[in-house]
Amino acid sequence: MAVSIRLRREGAKNRPYYRVVVADSRSPRDGKFIEHVGIYDPKKEGSNSSVDLSRIDYWLAAGAQPSDTVRSLIRKARKSASETAAAVSA
Repeated sequence: MAVSIRLRREGAKNRPYYRVVVADSRSPRDGKFIEHVGIYDPKKEGSNSSVDLSRIDYWLAAGAQPSDTVRSLIRKARKSASETAAAVSA
């Protein structure tokens, strides 16, 4: 079974809202998923996403492949987490 970390579209027409989910790559975009690991709101200004990095790391270690957009969201989340940790320790 090929597992992917991808976006699941929710929200109203012209008002998209996405959940970051771990799903079998064969299931449809808005179909059955294994685990919900974050959110992404492209219409929101500033910090528009949050992901559970510990669960993302678990699934990446298990062989899950993130989509390009999710890979970008993970990169941003890691950067903001490291900046927050540096600000707290300073």
